[in-house]
Amino acid sequence: MATRKMTRQLPRRVPRLLDLRVAGLPFELPVFPIAGALLLPGGKLPLNVFEPRYLALIEDVLSGDRLFGMIQPSVSMAEPDPETADEPDTGSDDASTPLFGVGCVGRLSSFAERQDGTCSISLTGLARFRVRHEIEGLHGYRRLAVNYEGFEKDLDQVGEIDFDREGLLESLRRYFTHRGFDARWEAIEQMDDETLLTTLSMICPLPPAEKQALLEAPTLADRARTLQALLEMAGHETEDGGKSHAV
Repeated sequence: MATRKMTRQLPRRVPRLLDLRVAGLPFELPVFPIAGALLLPGGKLPLNVFEPRYLALIEDVLSGDRLFGMIQPSVSMAEPDPETADEPDTGSDDASTPLFGVGCVGRLSSFAERQDGTCSISLTGLARFRVRHEIEGLHGYRRLAVNYEGFEKDLDQVGEIDFDREGLLESLRRYFTHRGFDARWEAIEQMDDETLLTTLSMICPLPPAEKQALLEAPTLADRARTLQALLEMAGHETEDGGKSHAV
């Protein structure tokens, strides 16, 4: 008589993304401060990690819940060299650099180590957090005490978003034309509303303060209106011959 083998389900040390709830997120977070690097709930942020303190951060979170926060320094940063704009300057931060009051916690979703010890990672955005105060750092990286007040719904299913999609795309086309950017418009137009707003907010090369405004927008509809206004302003500045704030 044939018998069917019973497979025992092993408990997960790290819960699935779909099982996460804001109420279960930690109130103390290691943080990776980078000017201009925006992580939003539901977004994917690739990072190259090469500085020892942040390599230590990655090693620590890999052995735990794989969660850490992305947050921007609140001080004015020098405009980066366009040739290296895709390589965030992690050295711009130190323990005395003030930070914005809102960041986003992400989960390390992919990790690839290079032979020289540096690594590339991908973060999945979960929920925004508010900074309560800074706590003692660890292994050279900074840590914050946080709460999630006002962001309790960041992990909830998004319904219909009330915004002018065609108007936003038209503003984006003008902005890209003025900046000389190419785009895969067919792919952009096929994105659902949430993916469109999250992706554009994260990838458009806007200044840190403007990216912070997108992060802190209360709702996705507010974020859409903010993004369209920022694209319009940047496009007009470039068109009029003035210096654009984009980095």
